[in-house]
Parts: sequence; structure tokens; C-alpha cells
Amino acid sequence: MRFHRFGLAFDYPENWVVDTDDSGGSHSAVTVYSPGGAFWSVSAHAPGGEPAILATAVVQQMRDEYRDLDSEPAVDTFAGHMLRGFDLNFYCLDLTNTAQVRTLATPSAIYLVCCQAEDREWEQIYPVFEAMKTSFIASLACTDTDLASDDVHEAYARKKRL
Repeated sequence: MRFHRFGLAFDYPENWVVDTDDSGGSHSAVTVYSPGGAFWSVSAHAPGGEPAILATAVVQQMRDEYRDLDSEPAVDTFAGHMLRGFDLNFYCLDLTNTAQVRTLATPSAIYLVCCQAEDREWEQIYPVFEAMKTSFIASLACTDTDLASDDVHEAYARKKRL
């Protein structure tokens, strides 16, 4: 399936449920939920801010809810673009969970990409999260000239073949 609204576009599995939020100018967000309860989310925020502050705020909000939260700074690189954020581990309803928070700054927006799953589902669902993130960044390369590069399109094509 393909999501394409609010300036956000990405591919996602057809058996996942979509939930959207367009907050009227300050940011837009979409979350997709797997049948097992895992989720992947992307939101667009006004440009010009500091991505690290956004990622840290998400971690603090999670820490307020999950007192035993462990967080580690993390960086993903996709076609030469760095997505900075955190890897998180915590307990929820006596189950261990893993989450990732990443940010990507462009001239047009700061994007926040988050995903979360119970650990027993993480290994199986993580490649799906990565494919959604890859398709999202590739869609940005089509609309944002600062992200457009042959590397982005080649990386997306490789992921689609897998």
C-alpha cells in the first residue's frame, strides 16, 4: 500500500491500519499499526528547529511513562544522510519493548520517525520498519532537492528488490 497525504509518502503493508493527524499547520503525523500491535510513525515539523531537541523530548515523554526506560544515542545513515536519535528499551505490561526515535532535517521540515514493537516481534518486524523508512526517505528525495541524489534512488531500488 502507499500512503500519500500531508506531504508525507511511504509504502506500508496492506494489512496494517493507518491513523492520521493533521494539526493544522504546526505538524502532520501518520502512524501505521501492525496486526500484532507494533507501530511505525512519521511526523513533519516546521523547519528551522533543532532536531536533537525534538528527539530528546520524545525520549523524555517516554521516560515519564516508563520509569525503567533505557536509551542510547543512535545514528542511521541512508544514502549519505544521517538520521540521529535514540534506541529505547523498556517494559510495558511485563513485556520488554524496543523502540527507535530518529530525526531528519531538511530545508522544508524536520521529520521525526519512530517505531516500536514488543521484543518477541522485533526481529521479524524490524525489516518492515526499515523498508517503510527507506520508502519515506526516497519519497523526500523526489520532492526535496537537497535530498535528491542518485545514492538515495539507488538505495531505495536495492531495498525494493530485497
